[in-house]
Amino acid sequence: MSQALAAFNGFGSEGFSAIVCQQAPFFSTIAPQITELRPEYAEASFPFRKEVTNHIGTVHAIALCSAAELVAGLMTDVSIPSGARWIPQGMSVQYLAKAKTDMRAIAEGEGIDWETAGEKKVPVSIYDTEGQKVFSAEVTMNVKL
Repeated sequence: MSQALAAFNGFGSEGFSAIVCQQAPFFSTIAPQITELRPEYAEASFPFRKEVTNHIGTVHAIALCSAAELVAGLMTDVSIPSGARWIPQGMSVQYLAKAKTDMRAIAEGEGIDWETAGEKKVPVSIYDTEGQKVFSAEVTMNVKL
């Protein structure tokens, strides 16, 4: 079991979310709550608040990208073999609708070959509180065994 998964299971959602923000302080800018974490799946939410909005009052593009990188990275970490390493290499995104509520980000890694080294394309979807997909991303992770 990965250290991240052991910490999530041991400290729970709130405690683990705080630890992640201490280890990678930039993520604290979106105040994420990691709600689910397991191999091939990660989910986090973050609240709609002034600090994450842009000039038109919707969730800023970079806040959405931060949430995508967070769940993609956590899901990758708990999915790769023990002793393997990873680093984000790139991200392509699509803004599908105005984001005006709390957000829920989901990374799903089913069907990705986690047992080999190389580039892994991690899909991420972000939804508003009505269940509308407002953002999608493909985060390229470079995995080294």
